[in-house]
Amino acid sequence: MKSRITIFIIALFAFVESFAGGFQINEHGARAMGRGNAFTAVANDPSAIYFNGAGLTQLRGTNFMLGTTVIAPAASFRGVAPEVTEYTLEDQYFTPVHFFGSHSFSEDLAVGLGFTTPFGLGTKWGDDWVGRYLAIETELMTFTVSPVVAYNLLPNLAVSAGFVYSFANVTIIRKNSQAPFAGDALVELTGKESAAFGYNFGVLYKPIPKLAFGASFHSEIAYTFEGTAKTTGASQLAASLPNGDVKAELSTPLNLAVGVAYDFTDDLNISADFQYVGWSSYDTLKVDFVDPKYSDLAAPREYKNSYILRLGGEYKFSKSLTALAGIYFDKIPVDPEYLNPSLPDANRLGFTFGLDYKLTDNLGIGLSYLFIRASQLTVDNSKEFYTAGNAPFNGTYNSSASLFAVSFSYSL
Repeated sequence: MKSRITIFIIALFAFVESFAGGFQINEHGARAMGRGNAFTAVANDPSAIYFNGAGLTQLRGTNFMLGTTVIAPAASFRGVAPEVTEYTLEDQYFTPVHFFGSHSFSEDLAVGLGFTTPFGLGTKWGDDWVGRYLAIETELMTFTVSPVVAYNLLPNLAVSAGFVYSFANVTIIRKNSQAPFAGDALVELTGKESAAFGYNFGVLYKPIPKLAFGASFHSEIAYTFEGTAKTTGASQLAASLPNGDVKAELSTPLNLAVGVAYDFTDDLNISADFQYVGWSSYDTLKVDFVDPKYSDLAAPREYKNSYILRLGGEYKFSKSLTALAGIYFDKIPVDPEYLNPSLPDANRLGFTFGLDYKLTDNLGIGLSYLFIRASQLTVDNSKEFYTAGNAPFNGTYNSSASLFAVSFSYSL
């Protein structure tokens, strides 16, 4: 019985692996993405609700932004070492949407409401690839609704506070060896969280008109996923394969961003951000079985706090047309030996460019492209095992992604 329960335990570990750095989505607006998301000290469109709510005090009237980002990830694995056979992710496309609306009651008071997908994406490997006992398909989506209030404490100092309501769902599919019986067991897990809560704060300070400093804080959000497990395999094992309900608790990391922006000319603005990501909140995975015949579990995951460095800018060619560009570095939050093919993560560089165009005085469109290239990462002391004989899953990962964003904005 214990060996059969192990089939499900490993799948549950993948349940929460999905929240690693590569599944955090910071792209919530084409204009911000076009600047490499170095937007904390800029925050001068409705996406300020996400990047720095204090920026809403810069907007007048009623403003809306609606858009999406098409995300196309790619990854490969060469191994298991000493083998060099290459396996690649199946093609997938994800389209998280963003919506923001704001209204200014006066020059000092503004409110906003945002809808975003701050964690998401997925990976899908072949049904019979060498790592099928670790991951075949992993997909996660978290959704947040956040009302924000912003106020000018001084003519050059604004603050904001927001409340976050979040819900989420996850799907995990993998296989497990049934030796000495023929074939593999198929493990399928679906889970959801219907109500989780958090908060955010923002500050925007302009000591002189050309210079701005910004800071924003997004709290941890604690999720309790309720899931259903379905395990199918050899008929001889049917009675001992785990099937039923489970719960898994985890917290998404806090995010603290600080930034500076400067107008070098009337047309050129450059900004830089430092984003601190508190991944240490994911230090232990805890799983509770609803059926009391299974023991509750806990395992160390060893995630560490990490950071992202961002640099971006924009140049106004005319009153209607603005060009955008940016670059960023995203540090991997976990040591290579704990890497899992459900998320082939690594240190990453992002390169962005885009255009922001005013179609009319009230209607605008933003278009941007982001290419992410992860450093090649070789694992030679993996803590993950891909066979019943506990052989380490050593090999080399390569990954990249292309992102296309479009946002429509309208002001009254």
